[in-house]
Amino acid sequence: MVAGAVGGAALLAGEAFVARHRRYAEPELGLALRATIGRAGAPPLRLVLLGDSSALGVGVDRLDDTIGGQLANLLAEGPNGRLVHLSSVGVSGSRSTDLATQVARALLGQRPDVAVILIGANDATGMRRPAEAAAYLGAAVHRLREAGVEVVVGTCPDLGAARAIAPPLRQLVGWSGRRIARAQTSAALDAGGSVVDLATETGPVFRADAGTFCHDGYHPSADGYRVWAHALLPAVAAAAAVTSRR
Repeated sequence: MVAGAVGGAALLAGEAFVARHRRYAEPELGLALRATIGRAGAPPLRLVLLGDSSALGVGVDRLDDTIGGQLANLLAEGPNGRLVHLSSVGVSGSRSTDLATQVARALLGQRPDVAVILIGANDATGMRRPAEAAAYLGAAVHRLREAGVEVVVGTCPDLGAARAIAPPLRQLVGWSGRRIARAQTSAALDAGGSVVDLATETGPVFRADAGTFCHDGYHPSADGYRVWAHALLPAVAAAAAVTSRR
């Protein structure tokens, strides 16, 4: 038993070393993603993304393929089409502890109408305590809501689907991600935000289709971001509808 435990720990340590030193996709669109999408004359909507690499669209090289670009296009093309002013204050590699700085940046200047927060993957891979990560997320949601911003949180995605991580480390990271997501859900709801469980709603698609990942097997591809965007759309559209009634 001792030998098995030592061997298992050595295997996990080796896989973690390999995973940390892989070459992953880098941001292609700069640190501040900004665009105006939709037809002139439509009701304007200020949409801001906060979080980690997914909030920037790491893994794709066209704005329309990022999750923000896809959400903006869906909102602009819908039956109640909006003119979407899209921006992102996300930073690749961010953890929940970094959200306070991003919230401050998001609230500079003209206040956004809707904020989408995508965070948790780096907390999970770093094996952070779920309660601690969720507390920082809850504080960020509360601060945005106090400023009059509608908030939608996409919880930690299904890291057990990431092909860049070898088993059994993949299963361990997936378990960590599920714990983070559960804590995030409670914290975001308590703070007045809306929640989309990305792992539950989109994880099976990512596990079944390797094309939902970009070349590094970790970050989403354009197809992967499209899957996330459609999962987030009902909650984001509902939040946008609230702002239009103000």
